[in-house]
Amino acid sequence: MLKEERFEIILRELNSRAKVKFEELALLLGVSEDTIRRDIDVLYRNGLLSKTRGGAMLREKDPLTFHDRQSFLTREKDIIALKAQQLLKDGMTVFVDGGTTVWAMISSMPLERRIRIITNNLSVVPIVEKFKQVELVLLGGNYEPDLAITSGMTTCAEAAKYIADLFIMGTCAVDPQLGVSAVSAADGETKKVMLQCAKRTVALAAQNKLYQTEHFRVCDLDALSALITDLDANDPALDPFRKSGLQMM
Repeated sequence: MLKEERFEIILRELNSRAKVKFEELALLLGVSEDTIRRDIDVLYRNGLLSKTRGGAMLREKDPLTFHDRQSFLTREKDIIALKAQQLLKDGMTVFVDGGTTVWAMISSMPLERRIRIITNNLSVVPIVEKFKQVELVLLGGNYEPDLAITSGMTTCAEAAKYIADLFIMGTCAVDPQLGVSAVSAADGETKKVMLQCAKRTVALAAQNKLYQTEHFRVCDLDALSALITDLDANDPALDPFRKSGLQMM
């Protein structure tokens, strides 16, 4: 089993149980406890979990950089990316912001898709090059290498010039009571502007982002039209979100 595959299983176990022990993971994965300790150390250094005596527990933080995050939870991102395709219609103007799930969604688009994408996510540039009928509008601003985005006053001012049919929002954390929140204040401000300038906003969130909060508030759930996760739309874990009136996909 590849190291990255072990990482995904460890994170999945943490997400479902909140706390795991070295010996349990070693038995589950069929490797030594020393191997598990090394895996936990790597995940800890990337901010994905907290270490405890004899194991690890869930931590509310993303990996350090955009490129680090691309290697984690790829199956979940692919599920979300495919669900999001039904929202993209030819002729649309679409805001998309930062995040590896957004990156996966654009990568999954049919090559014949005809839309305008307005984004501060520089990671999508090499992807969009293969889509001959997609118009790409890049927003200027201060470059944040850890997030692979632009942000700041320039980014917000340029985004405010447009009215989008749809805003597909990448998320750091989504909570039924506290709504959407962000790790970076600048990223949060960009999301707010795109939200205000879009006719409809749909948030993308893998299950490890649910029931989580970060320090910078973006919006309440009633500002969203729908939430797309890697869970089945009828999963009981989504009931608190559904009760708020939010469409689950």
